[in-house]
Amino acid sequence: MLGKKGILRRHHGSDTLEEGTFLDLGAMEFEDEVASLAGARGAIRMAEILRFEDLHNVTKLAYNGDIVILDYTSIANDQTAVKRMSLELKNVAKDINGDVAGIAKNLLALTPTGLRIDRQKLRPSF
Repeated sequence: MLGKKGILRRHHGSDTLEEGTFLDLGAMEFEDEVASLAGARGAIRMAEILRFEDLHNVTKLAYNGDIVILDYTSIANDQTAVKRMSLELKNVAKDINGDVAGIAKNLLALTPTGLRIDRQKLRPSF
């Protein structure tokens, strides 16, 4: 049931979120969520590549078991840097028995050991 103040209400003690204000859901942590992440095998990480040298820190994530989504928009116009990055990521994927593939314009996915990227899109059936 909607209250007088509208859809956005939060009950935490006596605090109420006023109409027209927003919650930063990204900043919120829940006890169950933190506990379940502690036992997780890996995570899906987002990384922004501003220059080729940024790859070193990003590839460490894949070596540690994380799936990494790379946004290389900042270097997309530098064909040499993009080619170097692609070769480096292919070598990392081969080294860890993972996979690398483009998933959208200026986005790549790098997966850790044992995870493959299915290159066929799922299409809705009508």
